[in-house]
Amino acid sequence: MTPEAAIGGNARPEVDVRQELYRSMLRTRRVEEAIVDRYAEQEMRCPVHICIGQEAPPTGVSAHLQKQDHVYSAHRSHGHYLAKGGDMPAMIAEIYGKSDGCAVGKGGSQHLIDLDAGFICSAPILASTISVGVGDAWAARRRGEDRVIVIYFGDGSTEEGAFHEALNFAGVNKLPIVFVCENNLYSVHTLLETRQPENQTVRRLGPPNGMESFDGDGNDVEEVWRLAEYAVSKARNGGGPTLLEFHTYRWMEHCGPLDDTHLGYRSAEELESWKARCPVDTYRDRLIQDGSVDQAWLESEEETLHKEIEAAFTAAQNSPFPKAEELFRHVYPE
Repeated sequence: MTPEAAIGGNARPEVDVRQELYRSMLRTRRVEEAIVDRYAEQEMRCPVHICIGQEAPPTGVSAHLQKQDHVYSAHRSHGHYLAKGGDMPAMIAEIYGKSDGCAVGKGGSQHLIDLDAGFICSAPILASTISVGVGDAWAARRRGEDRVIVIYFGDGSTEEGAFHEALNFAGVNKLPIVFVCENNLYSVHTLLETRQPENQTVRRLGPPNGMESFDGDGNDVEEVWRLAEYAVSKARNGGGPTLLEFHTYRWMEHCGPLDDTHLGYRSAEELESWKARCPVDTYRDRLIQDGSVDQAWLESEEETLHKEIEAAFTAAQNSPFPKAEELFRHVYPE
């Protein structure tokens, strides 16, 4: 796919791919809703950064990734983990701090890992995984490995020095990376316009660092899918890195399961305007309209997901806590 087709084209995926895109977004949405619903039970052992409203970018990007490709994420990582094929029961168990968790109950929501799926890590320190992902891409290049690296981050990370150094190194060395900025307008409670120069975009940072950059509607999963198809293919075939900026919005508070419009940094009207552009519901309606799905298919998917999620939570609650000696494992290579 050419850049022109990716940006302005209207090419659509096949029906089975459309169904999988919707299934992936719906799965992330229902898992996050279940976490929100149960968080007040006080059994989850960590803070949670909910990605409701931001399901489209990881879904559209991961649709083009292969098992050997690696993904790096930040604190709002549940959608990235699930879209890459991360084990959902292991993620839920991790949030409960249990030994069956993906990090043996020691990492929590912000430190997910599934090496078998190619989800290498998430971390809460702003921009901290960006340079690690670039190092992974550099190693893959030197070893001659067929591997694309995807690095997710928010608009706040673009204000960190590590981000700019990483882009420069990746551009100079034409590394197989797709940088994905999920621009949700806020770094915690601070609006983008008060943190960065007026009328600027994240995508402008690509060309000075030797890479193409594009921005798109982060609530339109097919637009994400088209742009990611170009960027991933380019990286895989030796064309170097690409910076993608997707405009999206988180519905819940920065950290936690609640609404936070009462804090005053954003209005209820702003939140509702973004909810009206819900990436899951609008795509469902589009698929019904074009005949890709029907009501029976939708109901079947919901039923299957409900059973999967309930089983994951039951397993997590029944899993034991890690033993004390587990604290000292994985500190050094074993």
